[in-house]
Amino acid sequence: MTQNNKVLIIDEMHLSIIPLLEAEGYEVDYRPEIKREEIIGKVADYVGLIIRSKTPMDRMLLENAVNLKFIGRAGAGLDQIDLPYLAERGIKLHNAPEGNRDAVGEHAIGSLLALFNHVNKADQEVRRGVWDREGNRGEELSGKIIGVFGYGNMGQSFARKLKGFDVKVLAFDKYKHGFGKGDVEESTFEEIQNEADVLSIHVPLTLETRGFFTLDILKGFSKPIYLINTARGEVISFETLNQAFDLGLLSGAVLDVLENEKFKTFTTQQKALFEKLAARENVIFSPHVAGWTFQSYEKINQVLVEKIKEGNGFLE
Repeated sequence: MTQNNKVLIIDEMHLSIIPLLEAEGYEVDYRPEIKREEIIGKVADYVGLIIRSKTPMDRMLLENAVNLKFIGRAGAGLDQIDLPYLAERGIKLHNAPEGNRDAVGEHAIGSLLALFNHVNKADQEVRRGVWDREGNRGEELSGKIIGVFGYGNMGQSFARKLKGFDVKVLAFDKYKHGFGKGDVEESTFEEIQNEADVLSIHVPLTLETRGFFTLDILKGFSKPIYLINTARGEVISFETLNQAFDLGLLSGAVLDVLENEKFKTFTTQQKALFEKLAARENVIFSPHVAGWTFQSYEKINQVLVEKIKEGNGFLE
């Protein structure tokens, strides 16, 4: 342990993170309310930062972190972190996708089942005294072909939890090979386009994945699909989603993430496109909570502190 053993926590965390870090010899400064300007002014005092996604870890901020040895990202996404600069500085990066992968897998399946069985629509109708059985006839998951786009922690969890539903699972990951076993078939993206009834997206947001799902990509599927996105909203735009629905390329969608999740910053066009999307009964929304359970809130801490203890950073 270095002489300076101070860690700054800049986002809301399950409070178990404090004794876990203290048990490893760190002095913890829990400041979830801290603003970016204050972080920049104080960050030189710390060897560690624990973050979620409130404040971008860009070069401007990190240049002030002259004593920083590691960043702990409570969760999976790394798109707001300047990874090349961390590597240049030798600052270790730890994230914790293992902590909320079960939550994401369960949420994706639960929302898909709700979509198939018109749960939101039926619930609202019954509350209004409408008893419409035929209008709420459901679709079975059994027998479907499920495409998994991205086979990291989240994609694997989703695929694993599909066992028992009598489905065929095809998984594609551009950067992984040799993982097809058991109930999962390693596939090309083209094979998924040819066969899938459902596509579930499980990739990080990168320059490569931003806007990846264009109208042309969706036109490449051989039949209308159900789309699940619990990854990052920026991989598919409001405009593309609406166009795909209008053209009959999508049968329904589960959207835990959006192209823009700050409603107050919508452009006029985004507002109109979102309202059009929100008017569709075959779309289920949730506010980026797929990995946000009471259990994952605590498990993320355990995973993160164990990785900090081991000292093996994401960039190594």
